[in-house]
Order: sequence, then C-alpha cells, then structure tokens
Amino acid sequence: MILKGSKLAFLMGALIIPLTACVGFSRFQTSYDEPVPVQVSKSWRVVAVDVAVSKKLKVSEDHTFEPKADIVWREDAIGDRRAQVATIMKAAVAQGATDLHGARPVRLQVTMHRFHAMTFEAESLNVSGVGVHNVDFTITVVDARTGEVLVPPTAIDASFPALTGPDMIRARLNGQTQKSQITAHVAATIAGWLGVGPDQRMGFVRAGV
Repeated sequence: MILKGSKLAFLMGALIIPLTACVGFSRFQTSYDEPVPVQVSKSWRVVAVDVAVSKKLKVSEDHTFEPKADIVWREDAIGDRRAQVATIMKAAVAQGATDLHGARPVRLQVTMHRFHAMTFEAESLNVSGVGVHNVDFTITVVDARTGEVLVPPTAIDASFPALTGPDMIRARLNGQTQKSQITAHVAATIAGWLGVGPDQRMGFVRAGV
C-alpha cells in the first residue's frame, strides 16, 4: 500500500511526537578557558598536531537515534573509527592554527574524550531543535624543540547544534557534510582559543546526548 499526502504526514507526525516527547532537552556549549593571549600565541608556529584517541573510548555502530557511546561517526566507511576521528581532528586543529606564523615551533597535543556526531537515523528526523555534535578534548601546547610545556592540558568543548531533516538536505546539496561542518567548527574554536579568531564560546539548549 502506498500512503499519500496527508496520511503519510499524519503517520510521520505520529512517529515523531512520541520520539521527541521522550527525548530530554539539555544545555550544551562551546567552551574553553580564557583564550591564549594573542601576544603569546603569535610567537608560535605549529609544526605538528598529535591526536590521541584512547582504545578505552567506546565506539558504537548501532543504528539508533542516540547511541550511548563516546565515539559515533558514520560518514566514513566502516573501519577504525578512532583513526578516522584522529584524522578529522588533526586537520581541524591544524586549520584553526593556520594564522600562527611566529618563530617558535610548537606541537599541539590533543587527547580526545568524546566525538559523538549524528547517526543518519537522527539526521533524517524532520524535527527542529534536536541533535548535537559533541566534540570534547584536551589540548596541550609544547615547544617542539625542547619539549617544554607552554600551555598545560586545557579542556575544550566544541559541541554545536547539528542540522537535521530539510536543513541538512539543503546543506548537503550545497556541498556540506557532517565532516565539513565539524571541521569548520573545531577549527573556529581552536582559532578562538588561540586568540587569532572570534571567540566561539556559547551555550545552547538542544535535545541530544
């Protein structure tokens, strides 16, 4: 049987209403401590970005709306999700530091705590106000020549609202992906923390995990 028009819309609504009713809304944020003083960061030149993704972090491949896991990633082919997350984060952090052209070579050492992107099941929901990309990590700045710790491990929460339904469809038609959106936000967050870009700190309320 093929459902048409209002019948299909009614059934979709019937499925969505109980789903949203059981999903709690929480407060999320992009946050970090005070930015590195620009007079300090401008003396640096990033020569390496190291990203550690512990095997203790739980990975989920569950086809659910909100997998309970530390790492949820779908856009790359099934494989080593920890390695895929490390690749994404390395590129994003390096991009965020591109405006540093100082004389002192430094390494940025990133330790991941969470990388929970949207499943395709959640992305397909035609509901506004749901969905979060959770990206939590610590970052350390080290002198590349001496190993001196210039900035001790600093917590950064680069969470931001995810797009769903028609909004994400339009974004994909314009060439955007979850990966490009996450990369751009993490890069902007790093630039803000380094003092070479706009301050990205913000809070928002969203249904998510």
